[in-house]
Amino acid sequence: MLLTISNEEEYEQAIERLNNLIDEIGTDEQHPLYNLLDTLGTLIEAYEAEHYSIPNCRGSDVLAYLIEEHELSLSDLPEIGTAETIEAILSKEQPLNLSQIQHLAQRFQVQPQVFLN
Repeated sequence: MLLTISNEEEYEQAIERLNNLIDEIGTDEQHPLYNLLDTLGTLIEAYEAEHYSIPNCRGSDVLAYLIEEHELSLSDLPEIGTAETIEAILSKEQPLNLSQIQHLAQRFQVQPQVFLN
């Protein structure tokens, strides 16, 4: 098991594992691998905080950064809404709502507060 992330290669591997776990587990906290997903998210969060601190910016900016960082398309985030909805959020025409913020925080294993500015 991965207990630390010490370089970019390990970080990329951890992101890939996390995405695979999210695809398999979703939000099922009773799933036997949920603790692994949670731990891996914490390790990734710690690495990102040290190496990729996000400056104080708007929630839409954080979302744009995460989409780019994880190489996602707008259709990869159906829990947020349609591609048109996500485009409106990214162009700052529409704010993120509480439900979207909660889904994004869980998906990317970050604190909801990063989307509140």
